[in-house]
Amino acid sequence: MTLNSPNTTDETALRQAIINTGLETNRRGLNQGTSGNISARFGDGMLITPSGIPYEALQPDDLVYVDADGQWAPGRKPSSEWHFHRAILQARPELGAVVHVHSVHASVVAIQGRDIPALHYMIAAAGGNSIRCAPYATFGTETLSRLAVAALRDRTACLLANHGMIATGTDLERALWLTEEVELLARQYVLSLQIGGPQLLDDAEMDRVLEKFRHYGPQRDRD
Repeated sequence: MTLNSPNTTDETALRQAIINTGLETNRRGLNQGTSGNISARFGDGMLITPSGIPYEALQPDDLVYVDADGQWAPGRKPSSEWHFHRAILQARPELGAVVHVHSVHASVVAIQGRDIPALHYMIAAAGGNSIRCAPYATFGTETLSRLAVAALRDRTACLLANHGMIATGTDLERALWLTEEVELLARQYVLSLQIGGPQLLDDAEMDRVLEKFRHYGPQRDRD
């Protein structure tokens, strides 16, 4: 298998879209500096942001193509978290993009090792009646990849203990939309805990909401 990304007319556009998504995470206060990373499915592998370069400085050629075997061409190194990006995309063929950020409130909840429970119907945006928190593992390891994939079972977002969050989607737009929703839910959870804790929706109600969410998308209003 070649270590160079496949040659298609859409590659440059996808590379730029990944950069634009990263810039949006910064603009929306979801990320800063060189933290976080973004990938999109491409060919038999993925395009992913490189290690240690802020989004503002990225050019399309800086994005790294990592093939299905976890190999890349000499030059730029992919993000240190490429393991879980590849593992998620391989485990979930319906997904096309992965966004990882260290947003403040999601990270606060993750530092506590908590799931985000069904405090608001928008929890269903992540596919279930909670947003799970994966147990802690050192960043960039296969162990973290395995735990992230498990936390994402039947879900499209999860927290990573003492770390941050992962949001996924069929494309970059959907993954970015979900990233912002999860951060807002985490903020609501943190604030609700300060006034006695949330009143949770029961499983029956969440089942009804999940059915309504089958066709919910970024183009819809939050309410």
